[in-house]
Amino acid sequence: MSLLNDISQLRPSYDHGKCQLTTSTVQEDPVAQFKAWLQESLDAGVKQANAMTLATCTKDGTPSARMVLMKGVDERGFQFFTNYLSQKGKELEENPKAALVFFWEPLHRQVRVEGTVSRVPSEESDEYFATRPRGSQINSAASLQSQEYVDKEEVREKISALETQCTGPNGEEQPVPRPSRWGGFNVTPSKIEFWQGDTNRLHDRVVYRRGDPSQPWSLTMLYP
Repeated sequence: MSLLNDISQLRPSYDHGKCQLTTSTVQEDPVAQFKAWLQESLDAGVKQANAMTLATCTKDGTPSARMVLMKGVDERGFQFFTNYLSQKGKELEENPKAALVFFWEPLHRQVRVEGTVSRVPSEESDEYFATRPRGSQINSAASLQSQEYVDKEEVREKISALETQCTGPNGEEQPVPRPSRWGGFNVTPSKIEFWQGDTNRLHDRVVYRRGDPSQPWSLTMLYP
């Protein structure tokens, strides 16, 4: 039987035992709840537990999505870094709203986030950029992300030229400056949903909502 005939029968069995997800078992603050789940996913050996789907949308409603890495989470929301002139960067500038999805399959857990997006302070982008491996710094600074090219040699030449610029007369490495087109975004959440898989598709769903950051969170449970 071919994969296409088989694919409709691909369904995992979910069983989280006694770990029920209800409004009484989660923390009042969804960011604190997220951090707890993130730590549990790391403890369970989930690889790249900070990987998330980032969904953006153009002003006229055309959606797009891709995997990126979350690089911070705090009382402000969820932070990631990218090229501001990439497709996602441009879409976030013209329509500053986004959705995130984290999926930790070994724990049968998913977290969905919806919110508004803004740039982080340039000092924060500088600080994070300085912690990146040198190769990543150079590639990010040289890349015209999301733009078309004909031959990869063109990309390599840009990288090589920047490496030369950032090398001293005696071969010593010079700091790679963060380009102004590269930096961080913060997603300020207005909705965060926690999903826990359960047997026979009787999944648990708890959602936090608020109108703006000055308001308290409300909690409700959703049918699976």
